[in-house]
Amino acid sequence: MNTHETLVILTPGFPADEDDSTCIPPQQLFVKALKKQKPELNIIVISFQYPFEVRQYTWHDMQVIALGGRSRGKLYRRALWLKVWRTLKQLNRQHQIIGLLSFWMGECAFIGNRFANKYGRMHYCWVLGQDARTGNRFVRLINPKGEQLIALSDQLAREVEVNYGIVPKHIIPPGIDTSMFGTPATKRDIDLMGAGSLIPLKQYELFVDVVKKLTIQFPHIKAVICGRGPEMERLKHQIIRLKLENNVKLTGGLTHGEVLAMMQRTKVFLHTSAYEGFGMVLSEALYAGAQVVSLVKPMDLMPEEFHQGKNENELVGLVSGFLDDKDLKHEPVLFNPIECIADKVTELFINDDLTTEGTEILHRGH
Repeated sequence: MNTHETLVILTPGFPADEDDSTCIPPQQLFVKALKKQKPELNIIVISFQYPFEVRQYTWHDMQVIALGGRSRGKLYRRALWLKVWRTLKQLNRQHQIIGLLSFWMGECAFIGNRFANKYGRMHYCWVLGQDARTGNRFVRLINPKGEQLIALSDQLAREVEVNYGIVPKHIIPPGIDTSMFGTPATKRDIDLMGAGSLIPLKQYELFVDVVKKLTIQFPHIKAVICGRGPEMERLKHQIIRLKLENNVKLTGGLTHGEVLAMMQRTKVFLHTSAYEGFGMVLSEALYAGAQVVSLVKPMDLMPEEFHQGKNENELVGLVSGFLDDKDLKHEPVLFNPIECIADKVTELFINDDLTTEGTEILHRGH
């Protein structure tokens, strides 16, 4: 048996290789930071659905076991769960497993919880977004205790409590890796930016409507939406219909690094998502020096550079105020460094004086 302490992470998907920066960026940043902060910890990732092929590979010195589920139907899912169970049993024989961490309260948490109960291991489930909404059948199947749940934000913890009567004991937001940011741009040539998947939940049609209203005061406003998804064509038609071809650019899919570079050229970052656990783009935009305007407020305490607007008119008012401010400052604000986030999760499994409990997670400037 390998006597190194081993943490098993269960996830629906994971980067196919070290260049795959667009697959669950917050989670892959966290896993990398976890290994960096605790290099002696053996981390093994079991990915249920993606990559689509069955294979084992090394990712930043960590073992990844991809089971290639491909999100197929019910019969395939049962077979997949059996493969996961057998894999966990084998790992349990070969390694000193200190616990399991599941991303999202779904099938990963369901299997992880059952295995942990049977073999006396710690198990935590990180509630990351829509899994906190009503209608999640896995909550009933898992029947978790509050001590087992990590909520991504204050708002998400309240959502779990309202919908399921469970109060997550731990609240750990996403972190950012400052080493991924380049030198700040000398000129902020993007007035307004949005970034994320082009899906209905993100409400980018509202983003475009906000730009249309802003053109009354700022006819040459330059706005950018970074991302790809099923709403792309509808947004293109909306931009043409509103005659905003010279004002709104749809970049399509970009690498994570390219998105961060654009944030560093941006004056105001606008987040129009109708529902959010805690979008990592909010923390990234803050560190990039942008003023952040959002419909949702993930944490009860946010930096003063974060501003909530509760409807379209409030969003327009906030953005116009910033664009009209000739002395608008763009100081980087580090909210939730990934190293602190990794340490907080480590503390759940290992009571170690080397971790940074109570570390201040808001820093201004570089």
